[in-house]
Amino acid sequence: MAAQQRGPVIWIMCQLLSGNGTTRHFCFSITTGCGKLHPMRILIATVTAGGGHIAAAAALEEAWHALRPDDTVERLDLIKFFSPLHKKVHADGYVKLVERAPELWGMLFGKTDNPKVARRLNKLRRVFPSNSRKRFMRHLKQFKPDAVLCTHYLPLETLGLLKASEGGVPRRPNLMEKMGARRARPSDSYKPFVVSIVTDFEAHALWMDACVDLYCVAAEETKARLVARGATAANAVATGIPIAAKFLSKPDPRAVRKQYGLRDDQPVLLVLGGGFGMGPVAEILTELDKAPGQFQTVAVTGRNEELRRKLATQTRKHPTHVLGFSTNMHELMAVADLIITKPGGLTTSEALALGKPLFILNPIPGQEAANSDFLLERGAAAKVNRVEDLPFRIERLLGSKKLADMAKAAKSLGRPQSATVVCREVLKRVLTADER
Repeated sequence: MAAQQRGPVIWIMCQLLSGNGTTRHFCFSITTGCGKLHPMRILIATVTAGGGHIAAAAALEEAWHALRPDDTVERLDLIKFFSPLHKKVHADGYVKLVERAPELWGMLFGKTDNPKVARRLNKLRRVFPSNSRKRFMRHLKQFKPDAVLCTHYLPLETLGLLKASEGGVPRRPNLMEKMGARRARPSDSYKPFVVSIVTDFEAHALWMDACVDLYCVAAEETKARLVARGATAANAVATGIPIAAKFLSKPDPRAVRKQYGLRDDQPVLLVLGGGFGMGPVAEILTELDKAPGQFQTVAVTGRNEELRRKLATQTRKHPTHVLGFSTNMHELMAVADLIITKPGGLTTSEALALGKPLFILNPIPGQEAANSDFLLERGAAAKVNRVEDLPFRIERLLGSKKLADMAKAAKSLGRPQSATVVCREVLKRVLTADER
């Protein structure tokens, strides 16, 4: 008997002596537990609604390629299937609502955060025809993914319809079928393994759907909430919110400070306005200039180029560096002593992965308020509801034992390998399902 390793599959050549004295050769294969007989097809489905969902999807794509470079991985933003009007309403609607009427957003968030209400909404949406849903369904049937990883809840609506349809999507033939074995019955037809990857520390009811095979969540508390609402404990795993692999690296603080002209003898405050630059960055910088003591500030305005230009021309008491959209957030966070930000799920997870304490300013009702509560309860953050309170609180916090304790708490909550953990969990479960 001889064995030859070929990727995740071991092929075994055997010789058997038959009854008439001739030797017959045959081969068979077994999986080693880390792969499939054929390259897998993975669809990472998301929707542009803030930068977090897209960033989580990109982190998963990066992690899956690192684990299984031969697989076909597609990252799909469902907004490509929207009509031009639908795109504009979706892209601008959320931003404007959160910016101009956060209380209304909070009310909508709260009213729909009920499993019964969410199920009724999903059923109602499925009754009405939708061109974007049809396009996504057509794409699923053409791509035939082994698993669909959702970093936004919207794809679950179509995936629920797909799984409920008789026979689902015909699956690709496996190796034995290619060698002539009988094809599976239509009732056994392929349906994708569906993963709901919650990108906040509290799971809203819309993340739940009967089509979901696995929930990947930020923390054990998030899992407990899903289980309390009817999810099976075995199908929910606290993996952390997926973040990019670069947050595993350890940049040289001196080199980063030199790159941005930062002093080595003063603490650094990092002010983040989010991917769209929606946060009150200008107001924060104005108030920080009133704070006594010695510190320097790095402000990131995201894609709000108009705001960056405006702030860059202003002179301030404390050294201030204003940046636009940054792809090296891991370096900026690495040199920060305190991060002043809105508590989005991805930004929070990135900061925790690097053990950085957060200072939260007036979180919007809904997911930000829930994320804020999570961080405050665990001692990884401080919060003010009014920007004018910043000078006093910053003066008291910088250099204090409390700030050091916050950093320790943040480090204990960090999950820098979250994207890889999600991918490994999905892979394990898909393989287990295939063996049944």
